[in-house]
Amino acid sequence: MDPSQGQSAATWLAIAEQSDITRVLREYGEERFAKRIASAIVTSRSDTPLKTTSQLARLIEQASPIREKHKHPATRSFQAIRIYINDELGQLQRGLIQAIEQLAIGGRLAVICFHSLEDRLVKRFFREQAKGDDFPSHFPIQADQLTPTIKPIGKAIKAGPEELAQNPRARSAVLRVVEKIA
Repeated sequence: MDPSQGQSAATWLAIAEQSDITRVLREYGEERFAKRIASAIVTSRSDTPLKTTSQLARLIEQASPIREKHKHPATRSFQAIRIYINDELGQLQRGLIQAIEQLAIGGRLAVICFHSLEDRLVKRFFREQAKGDDFPSHFPIQADQLTPTIKPIGKAIKAGPEELAQNPRARSAVLRVVEKIA
């Protein structure tokens, strides 16, 4: 997530194909109106380039027919663009692998996810690590090589009503904890 590396969101939005923008908005933002928003971005940039985030936010707001309560219409789109440009899911995946490798046996790893894409990735990663390697039954491997590396500690924890009253941004936060066992 080094801003001096790679392409800026503004540059990407200025040159990306409509189909690529649509894919990013759908895949990383789970945006229902991805095609409509991507079309608005491409149409708008042909007249004048997008220079500010507020211009982009207004454009997305105009292209979104439905409003969610307590959430700006551009939230999902900004999230999608940020995740794509910064390769956040790739960084998270690599970080989880390194964290488990560095963790001592008996050590615990706690991960807080702030949106469903992150949580899905973390949940899947933890499940795979807790299951151990999954080889076909005829594969010549010793049983002790199939041991899981971690075990989950409790269930996923979400903010309760008291926490949400003090901190509404915690509404989507999910905490997952695992312990290294091998």
